Amino acid sequence: MLTSLLLFAATSATPPAQDHPNVVVVLADDMGYGDPRCYAAGSRVPTPAIDRLAAGGMRLTDMHTPSAVCSPTRYGLLTGRYAWRSSLKSGVLWGHSPMLIEPERETLGDLFQRAGYRTAAVGKWHLGLGDTDPVDYGAVLSPSPLDLGFDRFFGIPASLDIPPYLFIEGDRAVQGLDGRIEASGQARNGGGGFWREGEVSPDFQHGQVLGRILREGQAFIANHERDHADQPFFLYLPLTAPHTPWLPLPPFQGASEAGPYGDFAAQVDDTVGQLLASLDELDLTDDTLVIFTSDNGAHWTPGDRDKYDHRANGPWRGQKADIHEGGHRVPFVLRWPGRIPAGEVRHELLVHTDLYATFAGLLGQPVPEGAAEDSVDAHAMWLGAELEVPPRTSAVHHSLNGHFAYRAGRWKLIESQGSGGFTKVPVAEVAPEGQLYDLRLDPAETTNLWDAKPEVVERLRAELAAVRGDD
Repeated sequence: MLTSLLLFAATSATPPAQDHPNVVVVLADDMGYGDPRCYAAGSRVPTPAIDRLAAGGMRLTDMHTPSAVCSPTRYGLLTGRYAWRSSLKSGVLWGHSPMLIEPERETLGDLFQRAGYRTAAVGKWHLGLGDTDPVDYGAVLSPSPLDLGFDRFFGIPASLDIPPYLFIEGDRAVQGLDGRIEASGQARNGGGGFWREGEVSPDFQHGQVLGRILREGQAFIANHERDHADQPFFLYLPLTAPHTPWLPLPPFQGASEAGPYGDFAAQVDDTVGQLLASLDELDLTDDTLVIFTSDNGAHWTPGDRDKYDHRANGPWRGQKADIHEGGHRVPFVLRWPGRIPAGEVRHELLVHTDLYATFAGLLGQPVPEGAAEDSVDAHAMWLGAELEVPPRTSAVHHSLNGHFAYRAGRWKLIESQGSGGFTKVPVAEVAPEGQLYDLRLDPAETTNLWDAKPEVVERLRAELAAVRGDD
């Protein structure tokens, strides 16, 4: 029976309505490839919930974020379009930035609404709000996620360490910004966590935000089942952790062997576990496709790695913000019982931008002209089909400082020297213009072949220029 379902899903343009699952996309904030034990058996972080998800579903080993930092990744995940095609050419947005996604641009929310779903975004938004710079949080925030295909939104404007610190419900602030909070130092340096000084609302406590996001997400699911059980739902749940400030609650302090970061990552896993338990309790598990992934690699320095003997970014070079693999190769686990083969591991190259076309293919929905231009349909692969041709053969990577890399098969070309992010890389006075690595033979990116393979460099540079539309 399962085989016939997989063959049907791989060949049919329009899956039947009963094959339209509820969908939950959990996006961790700064969690590395090497944190979940299903990716790294020697991880110092206990992750039983994520491991359970992987055991019951599929784990991807070559999934990449569109950027090595958060705002551009979120743009790409929701629109199927690289953020460097937008006004955000490097860096991230701040707490008073206006909306980055154009209201007329198609998003995952729009796609699911067209397919008959009720939709919600709950958690860290970090894509701007409103149309003024700076944002006026005392006014109605338009555009907001409600203008981008979401029936409900609850969350915070940016990262948990970026002011202003307040909750948004729909298109307006829950409470006013009538307080101010002093800055806090880095936990890795003995500080209280790390957040910047700024405005704060009375109901905002940094250490309670992750739990609040979970409860609001659970409430959306429960209320949906009570009031709209005849429709499927789509929940986009971007968490605030384990991004700084590292603030694990008391039950998780000491839960890992990787310090406060590892403890906070353990709390993220527990958050996933509580969400899965809610689906179990509501008898929704078999009807729900759950995805767990991260928005970029972990901010895990060489000093952190040596201190705790923990490789948060797995075997990959670099960390969050970097153009090397540790900056953008992330965990990606998906489960849909009876549809996605349990315990399967796939090695095809994919990018978060591919969620749009993949969901469109799964739901039998057309992709509007001009939408999701950097998205490919991988739904047959997700459903376990053996493919003669992989869904994607190349991808563009992007760093904090706007550096580009281009992946094509075994080859990865980086247009510049250095990491393009947080990691300091010494560069010799006489050095190649860029970097070229053979990821099949050298997955840790240790040997630069730029000068040794000029024909590969020339070909990949031309392909990257074509993707970017260089003049």
